[in-house]
Amino acid sequence: MKKLTKALAIILAAALVFSLAACDGLPEKEETSTTAAAGTAPIAKDKIKIGVLHITSIEETSGYTFAHHSGILEMKKNIGLNDDQVIEKDKIDDNDQAATKTAIQEMIDAGCDVIFATSFNYMHTMEEFANDPKYKDIVFSHCSGYKFNDSNFNNYFGRIYESRYLAGIAAGLKAKELGQPLLGFVAAQDVNNSEVTGGINAWALGIQSVYPEALVKVKVTGSWYDPQKEAEAAKALIDAGCFVLGQHSDSDTTQTEAEKAGKFGCGYNSDMTEFAPKGHLCAPIWNWGVYYTEAVQQVINGTWKPVNYYEGMNKGLVDISPINEAVAAKGTAEAIADAKAKIQDGSFFVFTGPLVDNKGNQILAEGKKLTDAQITGGINYYIKGVDLL
Repeated sequence: MKKLTKALAIILAAALVFSLAACDGLPEKEETSTTAAAGTAPIAKDKIKIGVLHITSIEETSGYTFAHHSGILEMKKNIGLNDDQVIEKDKIDDNDQAATKTAIQEMIDAGCDVIFATSFNYMHTMEEFANDPKYKDIVFSHCSGYKFNDSNFNNYFGRIYESRYLAGIAAGLKAKELGQPLLGFVAAQDVNNSEVTGGINAWALGIQSVYPEALVKVKVTGSWYDPQKEAEAAKALIDAGCFVLGQHSDSDTTQTEAEKAGKFGCGYNSDMTEFAPKGHLCAPIWNWGVYYTEAVQQVINGTWKPVNYYEGMNKGLVDISPINEAVAAKGTAEAIADAKAKIQDGSFFVFTGPLVDNKGNQILAEGKKLTDAQITGGINYYIKGVDLL
């Protein structure tokens, strides 16, 4: 799931899937006229109420919603909120506009001062509520996407491509150790989704940095969360000869399928080693508590502004899980630590030219870098060495 300028946010097209709250049976919030812009009037810590909208269950023990829910729990602890101050509504299909509207309205009626929505397709419904004059004193914060306003609606995401690159190093070294240059990737969306495709390209660049001959085959499920489709995609990639699998999908199914077949992989969102201890190498992970803590504290202080958020390893928002030394290739931890240090000190940037797509078109000249706007909204191509299965 980048502090951006408003110009950049207009073309921000990241995609992701996220989470929040349950408010049934709570008293309705009285409608009042707004006297101040959202986020500008301080709210006592013991009075603030937070709503969160999740696409899948907060009972999950890995993956996308697990990462967001963990971030909310971290925020509660950091700030010192009581359980009844946070309402999480989960298993709300982001393609079901009626269900999304009902969930948001229930959180409003329960008195929520801030509402976080964690999945890309909640964006349009969030915009409707944010632009309704009745709710101008409520902060609406949406994970990924590109819509916002200048008063009470922003979006937040991060530079997960940094972690993808590091995971690619682990994948490439393992494939090289095996002498198997074909790797696979289970993708939730097709090439037109910049977040997913950018992640694939970053993973491939990490792989190619240690194993230049490697190739990546992509299998698209068309769904952020569908364990059955993820299993089918993983099996298809394995049948095609892929020995190491990456993923941009919400469950740990890709990793468990890889392990069943005696193969290896890099998960996503959270550390998945527990679920595939003999196959999982590492995972690009999110530390969403970094953003949730900052945003809620700003609302409490009365300093929140509708600024789009886009950060990375510099803030600890993204990282890589511990290397599974039991299965990773020798030297993996050291290679990743070296690359991570260069990303953090600014001496290395993942999307730096020369960069060529898989059709032979030059995307970047040597030394040039993709901009934030291009990364979040303009990666609609696979780089050389990456193609659909």
